[in-house]
Amino acid sequence: MPFRTIEWTDEGVRMIDQTLLPAQEVYRTYADYQGVAEAIRSMVIRGAPAIGVAAAMGVALGIKKSGAMTADALRADFELIARTISATRPTAVNLFWAVERMRHVFESALADTQSQGQAIDRARSRLIEEARRMLAEDIAVNEAMGRAGADLLPESGVILTHCNAGALATGGYGTALGVIRAAIDAGKKIEVFADETRPFLQGARLTAWELSRDGIPVTIITDSMAGHFMKDGRIKAAIVGADRIAANGDVANKIGTYTVAVLAHENGVPFYVAAPLSTVDLKLASGAQIPIEQRSSREVTHLAGVAIAPEAVQAQHPAFDVTPHRYVTAIITERGVAREPYAESLAVMFESGDRSIG
Repeated sequence: MPFRTIEWTDEGVRMIDQTLLPAQEVYRTYADYQGVAEAIRSMVIRGAPAIGVAAAMGVALGIKKSGAMTADALRADFELIARTISATRPTAVNLFWAVERMRHVFESALADTQSQGQAIDRARSRLIEEARRMLAEDIAVNEAMGRAGADLLPESGVILTHCNAGALATGGYGTALGVIRAAIDAGKKIEVFADETRPFLQGARLTAWELSRDGIPVTIITDSMAGHFMKDGRIKAAIVGADRIAANGDVANKIGTYTVAVLAHENGVPFYVAAPLSTVDLKLASGAQIPIEQRSSREVTHLAGVAIAPEAVQAQHPAFDVTPHRYVTAIITERGVAREPYAESLAVMFESGDRSIG
């Protein structure tokens, strides 16, 4: 996989511009935290794990560039940076998890030394180290998730995906697509049907782009075709990522995921969710408490800047929907596979490690 979704450089945070794919492969370097925040907001970078890494790097970059001379001034700058980045997208919990993880490292660094100058220098260096560590961890987590979920997929056949939950949505390898990659590496003969995923076309533009680069057979279908192919027996399983998972297993993911899950349930097709434990929000009892981002209606009424609806027509654009846990066959994490009752199985996974956000 020759491309890098995001990386830390001496010049700033470098990331592939996902708004331009597949027509152009352009990398942008953001030299300040405001640029990183705008990249998150405008979906230059997207996907919950990738957003988390970008948020961490944005915090590190902001503190690196801060001119604060005292610990109190640096702390004030941290709070401004954290607020700015946290305000970009409300649904993906990895963003808030990453900011809080960076806050913990920041406060620990300031408390470790007597000299304010040393404390400030240490805070800067530790935040950079932590952001780079989070990128490496994310890739390792995705690979572990792939190994955990590969056995769930059939030996051969078509797997349906919705949105993009691959290397582009993470630090690398992918969540849902990581499971597919691991299954193929294990010798399974799998093809992918990628929902186009209106209105931002993450399936048609991004999933198809990265799978085709890897030589994995991929066919694009419109969002409205999924039920047809399930009914005909073509689709053997569906697998998606997640932007936030409540304690009871309710899953917030790209708009249209709920439709896929209901269709899968009706047609006896397993519906899997692959997500790191950092995407599980134990503070929320159910999906009813998950905030749903409302994006511009222009993203629905226009395609690549060209109007595809009458100018006077209104449009709705909730960016995510919530799939009730009863439609989820299993949730694949880096610590294994969770099944109903999710309130118990997910809690057990948190007890065995330290990636908790609950």
